[in-house]
Amino acid sequence: MLQEMHETLPPSEKKIALYILENPQETISLTASELGKRSSTSSAAVIRLCKSLDLKGFQDLKLRIAGDLQKTKATGFRDIEPNESALSIIEKMTNNSIQTIRETAELLNTEELERAVEVLKNAGTIHFFGVGASSIIAQDAQQKFLRIDKKATAFPDLHMAATLVANAQENDVVVGISFSGKTFEVAKILELANKKGAHTISLTKYGSSLVTEQADIRLYTSATREPTFRSGATSSRIAQLHVIDILFMSVASQAYEETVQHLDETREMIDLLHDPIKAKQK
Repeated sequence: MLQEMHETLPPSEKKIALYILENPQETISLTASELGKRSSTSSAAVIRLCKSLDLKGFQDLKLRIAGDLQKTKATGFRDIEPNESALSIIEKMTNNSIQTIRETAELLNTEELERAVEVLKNAGTIHFFGVGASSIIAQDAQQKFLRIDKKATAFPDLHMAATLVANAQENDVVVGISFSGKTFEVAKILELANKKGAHTISLTKYGSSLVTEQADIRLYTSATREPTFRSGATSSRIAQLHVIDILFMSVASQAYEETVQHLDETREMIDLLHDPIKAKQK
């Protein structure tokens, strides 16, 4: 979190972040005032840093630092090389995906997740919206929620999405998906949804951004920078799909019996499409 946010922080918060990154073990034994003095800032700047990181307070930050110090050092995201062997690419891509999923799980705030599940569970219609690679994630989310009898849309076209949001009701939910958090179109759709009184959820990499500023509920994926050779937004796609799966399973679990029934019914209908004899009998 600190490494990703470091360059975008205000000067005083940047100094604190740099001190923590260089002295993590020492930081966990300091008070906010002491950390302010060690970093030539102030305790108020320490508290502002915690808010910038979307944490509950300095104690929360120290707990996360302590947790990181207990981890085995990760291999890190590894890029592919020219003419690399298939075996090596399999190993690298697998390790990258595993690390992405683990980091995303650590960044998910359970309170925000529970709020998201609650509004999705009670939604009249769920509008998923993303641009480019993120539009594929939106379509995957739509397919999942349709299968459990939740009205859902996922139009990648901005005008179509805006048309739908223009008619949104207060119990509808608009989910804006953007790995960078800088996608103007996604931020604009969330802004329109807010004006209509709908619930808004953002799914971005960790940190404040144009998109998160427009969301009531903010969900984050791994903020780790991807390797240079990032065909098809590989790591970000895995992270986004992971969060969508968690949301889907959480909503499904809240209405378990109904969910099982809907899944059985949709599976049966799909089977009929592939079995003309059963279809005639029906």
